[in-house]
Amino acid sequence: MSDEEGGGSLYVLTAVLLTPAQFPGVLGDDFPQACSLLGVPPSPGGYGLVLGQDEEGARWTVVVDDVSLVAAAIASWDCGMEYDLSPDERTIVVSLAGWPLELSVAAPGIPEPHDPEQGADGTGRVPLAPPSAEAWGAVQRRMGADQVAREWSDWRERVATDGGAAAAAHPGLARALAQALEYTRTPPPPGRVRSSFAGEGARTLRVDGPGWSLVARTDGPAFVLLDEEPGEVLSVPKGGEQGLPELPGLLSALDRVAVRPA
Repeated sequence: MSDEEGGGSLYVLTAVLLTPAQFPGVLGDDFPQACSLLGVPPSPGGYGLVLGQDEEGARWTVVVDDVSLVAAAIASWDCGMEYDLSPDERTIVVSLAGWPLELSVAAPGIPEPHDPEQGADGTGRVPLAPPSAEAWGAVQRRMGADQVAREWSDWRERVATDGGAAAAAHPGLARALAQALEYTRTPPPPGRVRSSFAGEGARTLRVDGPGWSLVARTDGPAFVLLDEEPGEVLSVPKGGEQGLPELPGLLSALDRVAVRPA
């Protein structure tokens, strides 16, 4: 990927989508919040984030508005296929120093990844950086929820084996479910409630709110992470003695107001 304005090149390492229906939880509770972190307007069409290194090895995040191109690249890479991601210069919205995500790869044949000097991107901002793994807060809570979504089968098996906590047993859990219910009555900012295909006629839900994150499948239990419970994942089965009988109805209602990938 060339940078005609800067006279250099970007060696692309990976890319992610930033749309109302799909964005890294590390960036925010909702799509407008994620856009604000990167200093771009919350365009309904969203963006693609291209992460790479320049010829000096410096980390850069390039925000482009050609979402289809970035989505095609990600889909190809996920299938193990090569794809030369080279967005047109006219699609570049902004180039930001640093990476907001942790990457374990680097471009071969150039210096090790490092941040360019502050202000190198013209924004005057401190370079983007992934969050610390040593602390617990909103960012780590959302990242934990993303991990639960990726490892859904394992977490569902734990509930089937060990049971789960009743919603009323934890005030924070009850508060999160009550606020999630309010989303079905008063639509929250785009991206607070997201729905994706999960197979077998089910959907995976990712819901975030002030101090909490929820992961659920419409045909199964729900899991809630709280800022006030570092590293804990609270489970809510959909029925039974320890379950929440209203959970299936809540999840169905959330799915109806959720944004979905195009």
